[in-house]
Amino acid sequence: MPDIFQTTDGAGGALYEEARRAGKFVTFGISRLRMATDGGGVTTLVCGFGCPLRCRFCINAQSWHAGTKVAAYTPRELYDLLRVDGLYFRATGGGVTFGGGEPLLQADFLPAFRAVCGTDWKINVETSLQAPREVVAALVPVVDEWIVDAKDADVRRYKAYTGGDAAVMRGNLAFLIGAAGPEHVLVRLPLIPEYNTPGDVEASREALAALGCTRFDLFSYKKTE
Repeated sequence: MPDIFQTTDGAGGALYEEARRAGKFVTFGISRLRMATDGGGVTTLVCGFGCPLRCRFCINAQSWHAGTKVAAYTPRELYDLLRVDGLYFRATGGGVTFGGGEPLLQADFLPAFRAVCGTDWKINVETSLQAPREVVAALVPVVDEWIVDAKDADVRRYKAYTGGDAAVMRGNLAFLIGAAGPEHVLVRLPLIPEYNTPGDVEASREALAALGCTRFDLFSYKKTE
């Protein structure tokens, strides 16, 4: 059975770290039978707890808030939970998408999960790429599709919106294009109210295309009051 607990001090807390040391993936939510949002075919989204960014319009703030109720699964426990949809995965070329939060904070889990689920299921990752290069490199043989939440390629705008460093994202993205191939990388570039303009989005697309990116998802955030 998975461990279920309420976080008291966010990612990095004692219970979170205990679960990580036990080889478990800590998730604040699992969403089944998704289509056209998290990779090809039918997918199940597994939302990893913890995020290094603090995006202003974050839709998953529970991914880093203390007090979030989470569950922690071993690779076998997660596989046993998700295999009810295995037929859909195999029939549609779908699989499991690890999102967040930032799933690369728990990157060691993914190779272990691949060893359990085999190659019939695709493994996708939705990520900001805010992780050390060696973490990204270790997952290249494991991940079928990288869905990169790039936000904005401009260092100033990226910092203002996320609190993070766009150079880390861009460096890892350039590495992925070479190591995994552009066909395995989808870059998301949103129009963000109060932070960028349609011209800024196009400038970001051009800058990342210069790195070798060929697949883009351009869309608009809708600010809620």
